[in-house]
Amino acid sequence: MKFSFTILFSFFIGIITYAQDISALIKEGDRLERVPDEKASFRKFKEVLKISATNIYALNKCSELCSRIGQREINNIKSRSEYYLTAKIYAETSLKIDPNNSEANCVMAIALGRSTMSKSGKEKIINARELKRHVDASIANDPQNFKAWHVLGRWQFEISNLNTFEKSIINILYGGLPPASLKQSIYAFEKSRALRPEFVLNYFEMAKAYQKNNNTAKAIDYLKILITLPNQTEDDPEIKEKSKTLIIKWK
Repeated sequence: MKFSFTILFSFFIGIITYAQDISALIKEGDRLERVPDEKASFRKFKEVLKISATNIYALNKCSELCSRIGQREINNIKSRSEYYLTAKIYAETSLKIDPNNSEANCVMAIALGRSTMSKSGKEKIINARELKRHVDASIANDPQNFKAWHVLGRWQFEISNLNTFEKSIINILYGGLPPASLKQSIYAFEKSRALRPEFVLNYFEMAKAYQKNNNTAKAIDYLKILITLPNQTEDDPEIKEKSKTLIIKWK
């Protein structure tokens, strides 16, 4: 009896220690992301997955961080492609565990957007449809997901600005895409802003949408707000510099 109790006690202690290890790693990963040191944060979340391969939070974080890090690999196309592919793999793994998870759908949409929405041709068209499906699922499962609203805004912006050739190919070969417009893009960006007013990238993309929609004054106002916000990601300082350039250009 005493032996059985000892085994049971050791078992529960093991579970508690296991949970504490994961919690500590996640906390440190979140801290490093806020520093921001995104590669260090990515490594920390990978440590979580070594202990618990099905930890959705860590999977989603790894996917999102890979998309962000990959975007900055401007001079290394191979490295950028590898990061984007890895981002999709993490997102796919998360979605297999929980297809309705809002953040998993969101990071998949981000990965698809970063890897193909700036391209042209068939790959962009196919992934545009897939991206829209995931971002819709993300918002449906969590209407407060500010990143999903931002991604939807960018999707609307990109699709509304497709050239005539791309639009004709979509209509002929793929039966078209869901409707998109600058007005819908701005609406989605504004939803994201209402949910997370300090989201630097959202102001930048929203300003471009307002400027394209012939409201340059509003666009400049948002860029001026953006510049005053605290940096939260490694991309934010560069976004602020680009914003200063656009303010001068659009005046």
